[in-house]
Amino acid sequence: MQPLDKALQEKKTDFKEFEAIARKILNYIPNVLSGYSEKNGYRIYTSEIAGTTKYVRPINFKLFTLDINEFDEKLKTLNGTFEKIKSGDLNISPEEKENINSSLYTIQQSIGAGLDLLVGSNSARKHAGNRFEELIRALFNEIGISNKKTVLQIPYETVEGQKVYKCENDLILSPYEKVRSSSISLDENEIVVSIKTTSKDRMGKIFIDKMLLERFVKHKQKVIGIFLNDVQRKDSDNIAFTLVSGLFMVYTKFLTELEGIYYLDPPPNTNKKPYNRYMKPLSELITTDVFKMLSA
Repeated sequence: MQPLDKALQEKKTDFKEFEAIARKILNYIPNVLSGYSEKNGYRIYTSEIAGTTKYVRPINFKLFTLDINEFDEKLKTLNGTFEKIKSGDLNISPEEKENINSSLYTIQQSIGAGLDLLVGSNSARKHAGNRFEELIRALFNEIGISNKKTVLQIPYETVEGQKVYKCENDLILSPYEKVRSSSISLDENEIVVSIKTTSKDRMGKIFIDKMLLERFVKHKQKVIGIFLNDVQRKDSDNIAFTLVSGLFMVYTKFLTELEGIYYLDPPPNTNKKPYNRYMKPLSELITTDVFKMLSA
């Protein structure tokens, strides 16, 4: 059997792979956690082994499911919801939406916790980000939305001749059977998706990329952001929220307006006006908004 630390660092392409690795971690971490501190709805778990203390990233315990049996039940409900969405039945209950967010959050944060405990901090950050991108792509595959990653190549002139700026798009979502956007063009009916674990130091780039893309392709382009959360550990037993909500509104008013920002674990400000016009839970995207955007 492959060691858990190696499995966490391997690329995942199928949703069942994510279910399997989450189960492994949920079976593992209760045996190595020593305790936790609690702040504003988040738990910072610690593990003390051989005189070394390791800290797990902040976990929203209202979203996270630590009990493996409860998690399995949530996955059954989740897969049933996926089948409904894929068949075109978008009559999704509030309870099902809550389960979508909780199940996906548990999968991603169990991976993050496993990486925190078993892998060096730099590698943990990198692989947590990679797994989140892969999880979101697997999610859209599960509900039957065509997608692929693209790199738009934008030529520009220099004194040394023409060079190319590579604008990497984490994901393109398409209403067609196959994605039509390519390295030289974007289809205006498709959605460009930026996927990041946090908006910290990255929110501005989404706005700039939207402006750049539209200038290059010469038409309006739908652009959304998907984030895991905007919270980080502060010291050993505290947390800090990292969403700069005021700056988001300045970008929205004076640069351009995104089609939406979606979180698995929305920070507190997203529930307040005017932010709740633009920021929603990820469940709203996959049960309602993405279909509206792709049909517009």
